[in-house]
Amino acid sequence: MRHQKRINHLGRKSAHRKVMLSNMASSLIIHKRINTTVAKAKALRTYVEPLITKSKDDSTHSRRHVFNYLQNKEAVSELFREISKKIADRPGGYTRILKTGNREGDNAEMCFIELVDYNDAMLAPKDGGKAKTTRRKRVTSKKKSAEEDKIKSEEPKVKKTSTKKEAEPEVTSETEEEKAV
Repeated sequence: MRHQKRINHLGRKSAHRKVMLSNMASSLIIHKRINTTVAKAKALRTYVEPLITKSKDDSTHSRRHVFNYLQNKEAVSELFREISKKIADRPGGYTRILKTGNREGDNAEMCFIELVDYNDAMLAPKDGGKAKTTRRKRVTSKKKSAEEDKIKSEEPKVKKTSTKKEAEPEVTSETEEEKAV
């Protein structure tokens, strides 16, 4: 039984597991997003988030401590130069796991693990500034013509008669005086 066993061993010896997580963390830092299994992503999250928190304090000690875990100069430089500035005000939760379905060969549950502040698609506004339109049910042509006939039959029919007096403009006394002058 695995009672109170917090770490997922991922079916590997400890040395293999440490190297694998180190490589995955370096890849995540450099590429900002990697595709892996859900179990590895959850193990990687607990491995990489404390390192990202350490990167907020850019000191020689914290750089050496992070390098001890990652063993990759490029990843350490990227972490302290760019990522630490972008996550400076975030109190935690630097990674996101997005499940993508099952793998074809062995049906393993797959996912993307990514750094939260680097996914442009999720950071963009969803509606794009458009006003929300009201959706209405469309009326079919038979119903539409029946409704139009009903409306026309309900309208009161008014007979308009036009006379010559209404059609001709009325001449006022002022206009007659102006003509005389």
